[in-house]
Amino acid sequence: MSKILSIALNPAIDISSDADEVRHTHKTRTHNQRQHAGGGGINVARVIVELGGHCELLYLSGGATGELLETMLRPLGIRQHVMKIHDPVRVAYNVHELSTNLEYRFVPEGPLVSDAELAPVFDILEESDADYVVASGSLPRGVPADTYLRMAEIAARRNQRFVLDTSGEALRETLARCHVFLVKPSLGELEGLVGRKLDHESVGPAAQEVIRRGAAQYIAVTLGADGAVLVGADSITRVPAIKVAVQSAVGAGDSFVAGMTWSLAEGKDIVEAFRLGMAAGAAAVMTSGTELCRRRDILDLHAANRD
Repeated sequence: MSKILSIALNPAIDISSDADEVRHTHKTRTHNQRQHAGGGGINVARVIVELGGHCELLYLSGGATGELLETMLRPLGIRQHVMKIHDPVRVAYNVHELSTNLEYRFVPEGPLVSDAELAPVFDILEESDADYVVASGSLPRGVPADTYLRMAEIAARRNQRFVLDTSGEALRETLARCHVFLVKPSLGELEGLVGRKLDHESVGPAAQEVIRRGAAQYIAVTLGADGAVLVGADSITRVPAIKVAVQSAVGAGDSFVAGMTWSLAEGKDIVEAFRLGMAAGAAAVMTSGTELCRRRDILDLHAANRD
């Protein structure tokens, strides 16, 4: 089995609750509170462990919330590289309104991170023997937009497969100046990369434009309820969404990336891994709040939707 390193530069304590009704000004009484260690790279690691895989985790941690985050992660039983920072880890909050079945998500921008605090991250990457390096999530304040680019360059130099799931300037900067193994944009993020509106028929050819620029070997474009498209230089694979009862959208994209990377690390081909990623993303929306996905759900959905 190949080794995986997951990176979380902007982790979070994810809290979720239910409320009968959310109204402005009035107090919103909540119940059924749950809390998990979260943020892109941490969610990826959690799902890989849930699938029975092994994954190292590199993340930034500061303040009292950072101490809580570290405590929450210990039961995962994985090797952790904890990079200490001054500012506290952010706390994100998700409320499910029972009367409407709507979900309200409050996501802070994260701590302010200095160059000196970020520097040890690159030292760890230079020494890592991982086969897959997954960079998932937003960048915290103070971290330059070319940070994932620098990581991708290190991975390329060390013949590691770099998997990227981010957005905005960090995504554009990386793909403009480096080649990654796999990137997972949404439809809107792909539109930003090619500079025009796209429909579902034009997604594949547009992604191939990005590939021909030398930005990536594979692009997996997620389309929400319309499924996803896996694009290579000479191939376009469209898979419809797996129909499930939706409880929460939290962590679906991270679960997709985790499932796909875990499957690749297990030696599966890229299309099989893509389908496993689809099953993991669908399994994530079946659970409430920040619970993410369950192994049994992933494997059952994958088996039922192989054709």
